[in-house]
Amino acid sequence: MADIKAFGEKVIGNLEKVIVGKRQSIELIVIGLLCQGHILIEDVPGVGKTMLARSLARSLDCVFNRIQFTPDMLPSDVTGVSIYNQQKNKFEFRAGPIIGQIILADEINRATPKTQAALLEAMEERQVTVDGETHILPKPFMVLATQNPIEYEGTFPLPEAQLDRFLLRLRLGYPSIADEIRVMDDQQLQHPLDSLNSVVKLKEIQQAIDEVKHIYVSPLIKKYIVELTTRTRQSADVYLGASPRGSLSLARAGQARAALMGRDHVLPDDIKALAVSVLAHRIIVSPAARLRDLSSDKIMQEIILATPVPGGDFSSEIVRKKTK
Repeated sequence: MADIKAFGEKVIGNLEKVIVGKRQSIELIVIGLLCQGHILIEDVPGVGKTMLARSLARSLDCVFNRIQFTPDMLPSDVTGVSIYNQQKNKFEFRAGPIIGQIILADEINRATPKTQAALLEAMEERQVTVDGETHILPKPFMVLATQNPIEYEGTFPLPEAQLDRFLLRLRLGYPSIADEIRVMDDQQLQHPLDSLNSVVKLKEIQQAIDEVKHIYVSPLIKKYIVELTTRTRQSADVYLGASPRGSLSLARAGQARAALMGRDHVLPDDIKALAVSVLAHRIIVSPAARLRDLSSDKIMQEIILATPVPGGDFSSEIVRKKTK
């Protein structure tokens, strides 16, 4: 797994040239890339959400498209449209910005639910259907969506079905005083993004994605994952718990984190470190819990503390035979 670890360090190091003091958030972005999952970046304006997505696109040798969501945007503005060509006497498909590899869905919650729904097929099935014709999306395909908190003016809450399609949700938060001063210094003459170059090729990305799938997940770890998601469905503070897609996402994210750490097997620490980012946005807090000012993140943290952590040997049979 040394190759994946080196791959991750190259991408993370390149992103840190632009995004200062947010290594944990950057690691989550790389985990999402290795899992071919979509990332929801939620935070207040001005903390670097869009810049993080653009920096990732610059770091990869991939086709990058940006969609700036607005309240008057139509679904066809996202997926594309069929236009009649009079010279050829037939309809031709004009691809929308969703047909790319790294897609920045900027301020996704400023679009109406109808337009947000245009992303559902693309995010889950890696294809779009326009006028009955299906168009397969290129590989790798990843949506990086940014959104402002729903309390802000002109925002629409994302549907549950769409939230469930995001592998991870992360928040950047405000930088420390020292980091904010460094940002000012770095951008005094030129923005670091202007000089950012790609550090990995498309072949390397696909190879890393394929290798992550072979990271070993022991039966005890799988049971631990399912127990966490089950407890979200049983909690009195939760109106709607995490779906089985949440369990699959947590397992995949655990594999990617283990690979970035140089291991070929998943540990409980990987699952504990990722559970809030993977599962919290998939649960709906009950009205009674909201009155007590409980957030989905806090509920998920309580579930992690209450769930027994498995013990034992989590490495694969192959690893155990080599060490004997």
